[in-house]
Amino acid sequence: MAGPAGPVTRTTLRDRSRHGQWPVVCAVSVGGGAGAAARYGAGLLWPTAEGAFPWTTFLVNAVGCALIGVLLVTIAERRSTHRLVRPFLGTGVLGGFTTFSTYAVDAQRLLEHGRVGSALAYLAVTLASAMAAVWAAAALTRRVL
Repeated sequence: MAGPAGPVTRTTLRDRSRHGQWPVVCAVSVGGGAGAAARYGAGLLWPTAEGAFPWTTFLVNAVGCALIGVLLVTIAERRSTHRLVRPFLGTGVLGGFTTFSTYAVDAQRLLEHGRVGSALAYLAVTLASAMAAVWAAAALTRRVL
């Protein structure tokens, strides 16, 4: 097989692929930093008291998932955008903003404080809210667009 720059081999395909991924890696990294900084800022603005229900993490995850629903419909279904918008906003910003690792730590902390019911409710309600937020935001965005 030959391309405009000569024969295409496995090595040239691998090299092109590797070099072609750097813009995506950079977009995800920069977006992830911005999303994580926003999440950290939310935690500073609305800190959770030791052993209390982690409302900030819960709301960050619900809002982030709703924004993912909007983004997916807007970018994937309705508009053509630059190839780096989706990795920057979806994987980067919103992936860095939502925090399911902190969600697990928050549940563990509730358990450590003997709040088993709150921990189980938090685990279940967060997952249900996240899925509902993506679905509802995507459905609403489809109607609006």
